[in-house]
Amino acid sequence: MMFKYSLIAVALTASLVGCSATGTDAQRTSETNQQFNQNELVNSLSEAYFNSMVELSPISGTYMGRQGVNDKFDAAATDESLKQTYELLTSYQQKLDKIDKNNLSGQALLSYEILKRDLAFSKQGFEFPSYMMPINQMSGLHNVFAGLGSGQSAQPFNSVEDYNNFVSRTDGFIEWLAGIESNMRLGIEKGVVLPKALTIKLIPQFEAHIVEDETKSVFWGPINNFPDSFTKTEKKELTAKYKFMVLEKLVPAYKKMTHFLNTEYLPNSRESVGYSSLPNGKAWYEYQIANHTTLDMSADEIHEIGLSEVARIRSEMEWVKGQLKFEGDLQAFFEFLREDEQFYFKSADELINAYVEVKNKIDARVPLLFDIAPKADYEVKLVEAFRAESAAGASYAAPAPDGSRPGVFYINAHNLKAQPKFLVETLSIHEAAPGHHFQIALQQEVKGLPSFRKFGGYTVFAEGWALYAESLGKDLGLFTDPLMWYGRLVDEQLRAMRLVVDTGLHAKGWSREQAIQFMLENSSMAESDVTAEVERYIGWPGQAVSYKVGQFKIQELREYSEQQLGNKFDIKAFHTQILIDGALPMPILESKIKKWVESQR
Repeated sequence: MMFKYSLIAVALTASLVGCSATGTDAQRTSETNQQFNQNELVNSLSEAYFNSMVELSPISGTYMGRQGVNDKFDAAATDESLKQTYELLTSYQQKLDKIDKNNLSGQALLSYEILKRDLAFSKQGFEFPSYMMPINQMSGLHNVFAGLGSGQSAQPFNSVEDYNNFVSRTDGFIEWLAGIESNMRLGIEKGVVLPKALTIKLIPQFEAHIVEDETKSVFWGPINNFPDSFTKTEKKELTAKYKFMVLEKLVPAYKKMTHFLNTEYLPNSRESVGYSSLPNGKAWYEYQIANHTTLDMSADEIHEIGLSEVARIRSEMEWVKGQLKFEGDLQAFFEFLREDEQFYFKSADELINAYVEVKNKIDARVPLLFDIAPKADYEVKLVEAFRAESAAGASYAAPAPDGSRPGVFYINAHNLKAQPKFLVETLSIHEAAPGHHFQIALQQEVKGLPSFRKFGGYTVFAEGWALYAESLGKDLGLFTDPLMWYGRLVDEQLRAMRLVVDTGLHAKGWSREQAIQFMLENSSMAESDVTAEVERYIGWPGQAVSYKVGQFKIQELREYSEQQLGNKFDIKAFHTQILIDGALPMPILESKIKKWVESQR
C-alpha cells in the first residue's frame, strides 16, 4: 500500500510541477522523480525479498519480533524446497536486473548493491550439500529450540496464546528433527558427514533433554514462571498440556534422535576433520571463506598472514613478560598464567560481577570515541547449563527490535579456568560495548534501513568491528595494567591463530591434535578452551578467519581516511560512517568510506 501511494504521490507531484516549470527545471524535476521511483522500487523489492525469507524461517521471525510466526518451526530441506528456494532467488534477481542502478541514490543504492551480491552468492551456495550436515555441536536449530522453550530467549510467554503457540511450535520441531535425520542419513550415503569428534560432542545435547520428571526439563521453565495474570484454571490446563508435551512428545523425539546418532551416525562419522576430505571439499571451503569474509582471498594467503601475526603478537607478549618481571621463557610464562589460581575467579557470581563492573566503566567512557550509541542496553548472563559444555566462552544475543528485551552478553562459567581475569576488559569490549552490542543494536535501530539489512549481517563486518573495537581499549582508558594488556594480546592472538588453524584444518590437511598443539604452543589458553575452539573451527569452516580479515579492512579504511583528511579527520564521524548503515560486505563498505572521505575534503 505504501509503495502504491508513493507512486501516486510522485505522479501527482510531477503533473503539478509540470504546469509551471520549463526547460532545465522540468528536466531536473523529471530526473528527480525518476530517481525517487527507482529508489522506492528497490525498497519495495528488498522488503518483499525479506518477507519471503522470513516465511521460510519463522524462527528468525520470532527473533525479529514478527507476529503470527511463534507457533511455527522451520522446515527441513527437501529436494522440492531447495528447488523452490533457488527459483525464488532467481526471480528476485530478474526483478532487480530490470532496475537501472544509475537512477538510484542513498540507502536504495546500497540496498541494490547488497541485494545483487547476496542473491548471486546465495545461489552459488546450492552447489554444496550443506543440508546433509544441518547441525553440529556449535550450531543448529536443536539448540535454538531449547533456548526458546526455556522461556529465557525470544519466544514470548506472556499470554495463554503464547504458551499454546510454543506447544504448536513443538510439533513443527519434531517434524524438523525427522527431516534432518533423513538428510543426515543421505549424508552417510554420499560421504557428507560430521567428523567423529564433533558427533561425540553433539550427542549429549540431545541426551540432556531425555528426562523422566517433566519438572527437570528445560522446557518446564515457562511453567515455573507463569504470569500473575493467569487464573488457576489456566495454570492447571497449561501445566497438564506441557507435561504431555515434554514426556509424550519431546522426550520420545529426543530419544529417537539420540539413538540415530549413537547407532548410525557416529559409526559412519569421518575420521578426517577438514572440508578438503569432503566431496568437492576444496571448492566448498573456498566458498565458505568468501561467504564469511566477502572478499576474494585464498587459504594460502590467509594462512601466511596468520603465521606473521602470531609471530608479531608473541613478541608483544614477551614485552609483557618483561614488564611483570617473570623469569623464564614464554612457554613457562604461559604455563604460569594457566595454572596459578590468582588469575582465575572462584565462582560464577564473582565472574559475572567482574563483567558488570567493567560494563559500567566502559559505558562511562564510550562518548570519548562515539557520538552515536544504541538506545537498547545489554545485560550480563551465564550461558545456560544445557549448552555450556560445548558453547563458546562468551557470546552476544541482540536485543528485541521493539525494545522489550535488552541485549545479552553471555559468559560461560562451565570451566572457570577458561575465564581468566585478564580477559575481562577485552572480552567485554568485543562482545558488548562498543563491540557487538553497539554494531548490532544500532543496526536494528537505524530508521529507514530495509528489513533485510536491519536484521541481516556479515561475519566479517560484525566480528571485524568487534575486534577493531578491542583496539580502542587504551583510548577508552582501559588496558592500563600490563596484565590487562596481555589479555588484549591473548584475544588478538586467538584471532591470529584462527587464520592459521582454520586454513590448516580445511586446506592443508592438519589433524585436530595438530591444531590443538599449535594453539597451546602460542597462547596461555586452557587446553579445554583450545579444544572447544579447534572443534568450533572444524564445525564452522571459514567463520573464524573473518575476525582478523575484517579488523584489517576497517583499520585500513581508518588509516586511509586519516591520511586523506589530515586534521579534518574526526574519529567519531568515522565510527558513525562505519556503523550507521548496518553491516556491509567489505567491498561495498570500502567504496562507501572512500566516497565519504571525498565529501569531507
